Amino acid sequence: MSVNDPIADMLTRIRNAVMAGQTVVAMPASKIKLEIARILKEEGFIEDYEEVEGSKPSHKTLRVRIKYVGERRQRRPVITGIERVSRPGRRVYTQKQNIPWVLSGIGVAILSTPKGVMTGQRARQLGVGGEIICKVW
Repeated sequence: MSVNDPIADMLTRIRNAVMAGQTVVAMPASKIKLEIARILKEEGFIEDYEEVEGSKPSHKTLRVRIKYVGERRQRRPVITGIERVSRPGRRVYTQKQNIPWVLSGIGVAILSTPKGVMTGQRARQLGVGGEIICKVW
């Protein structure tokens, strides 16, 4: 099956895994997905991620371990919401002074900038704008 928006597919897989209470979710890997997973790990939204070789060298899989807090019965996911902002049909760009705050700083906006994929806070520090990929809280 062909996927028109692989980033939205990644975010939907993570959202579905969180809602189902799963600990690991797998998806086809790409450079942008690895960067998004790196940011999610740095910000403490996921436990870990790894890129696994597939049956062919070109088929790599990204495995993401979902992070939960609390003990067994009171276990709650760290990710309460994840939303795609810029889509192939409607690209959303922002200038450095208009980078959005997600839940007054509790969440994080992930941007694709000329200096690489980074959080909104980091983009503000570097003084660059770019495409708003998604918001996570």
